[in-house]
Amino acid sequence: MGVYSTIGKNIDEVTESLYKGKSGIVLDAERKEYGFRSSLTGVIERPNLKGILSRRERVGLPEQGEYAYIATMEALKNARIDQDFLNRYEVGILYGNDSSSTSVIEAADIIREKQGTMRIGSGSIFQSMNCTVSMNLSVILKLKGINFTISGACASGSHSIGLGYLLIKQGLQDTIICGGAQEVNALATGSFDALSAFSVREDEPTKASRPFDRDRDGLVPSGGGATIILESYESAVKRGAPILGEILGYGFSSNGEHISVPNVDGPVRSLQMSLKDAKLKPEEIDYLNAHATSTPVGDANEAQAIYKVFNKGRVPVSSTKSMTGHEMWMGGASEVIYSLIMAHKSFIAPNINFENPDEHSKYLNIITQTKEQKISTFLSNSFGFGGTNSSLIVRKI
Repeated sequence: MGVYSTIGKNIDEVTESLYKGKSGIVLDAERKEYGFRSSLTGVIERPNLKGILSRRERVGLPEQGEYAYIATMEALKNARIDQDFLNRYEVGILYGNDSSSTSVIEAADIIREKQGTMRIGSGSIFQSMNCTVSMNLSVILKLKGINFTISGACASGSHSIGLGYLLIKQGLQDTIICGGAQEVNALATGSFDALSAFSVREDEPTKASRPFDRDRDGLVPSGGGATIILESYESAVKRGAPILGEILGYGFSSNGEHISVPNVDGPVRSLQMSLKDAKLKPEEIDYLNAHATSTPVGDANEAQAIYKVFNKGRVPVSSTKSMTGHEMWMGGASEVIYSLIMAHKSFIAPNINFENPDEHSKYLNIITQTKEQKISTFLSNSFGFGGTNSSLIVRKI
């Protein structure tokens, strides 16, 4: 696994932040200049890829593609996969990404200003397509296997792992690079701000994202890149790979109701399907990483779903979005990584800023302080606009 996040630029840095309950949320003055209702955001430094990638390779990469590249190179290194392996075998890529806003807006601005298209630049088309991450990385890494992007809103990264699991399980691929990426800029989130979806707790940025807390007032946008290398057990053992975990179950569902407001039934069916696929009982889950984004309705409905499925909410729960903010298309992949880190280090990262439960979260076993605990099997929830739901169950190896 590899990650480039608002709480760390690699696995080691992220591990430390998770353990300490460190937030990556700040104020962005540019958003106020644009007239945003909220200037809160996760903060992340753009990597400098000059000297690492050729100009041709850099020109086609958007912001989130840069994050995905760094995360993927860390993941490949940790998986002991080199370019020779990628050249010799059919390695695929399934990456979660559901927007590439900046390049589209910048191209439109150039067209209006110059009254023509010739100044846009040759890389614009490759930056602006939704499949930009899988497209660019497949060329940079010379991949020969499956190659496309999963656009499932804020469940994109999770669905990419779930679909990779199914393809490998069916024997159609041995190795797939899976993950999710999200751009972190004002232009990408203006429409969310227009919906009043963001927290306006600007006097205390690090306390703005407060999943399950009674006084939550909206999510905080964030992003980065997260990559997991999925491989068949036989392939991994044959090459002596350091195996971190096994995907046991993948559950998915559609709410079939409101385009932006989640319900309870959809998440319940996703959770139940993942448990059925994994052949596990609810009490066999040691930790649940909740989707909980810090929105009033979303958190309440997920709390009810967890309570219904997990023996009146007894499973230990936390939302790492309390620290990272909502990483959107990346979140479903990064939160599997965060949970894997916890499993291997035997601790549960805290749901920071949870001070007062509401009528639903009061029934859950929400972890508010870092807790030393062995984790064998965990579940990660990801839900998105349009009512798409994904639940993944992973067992530590």
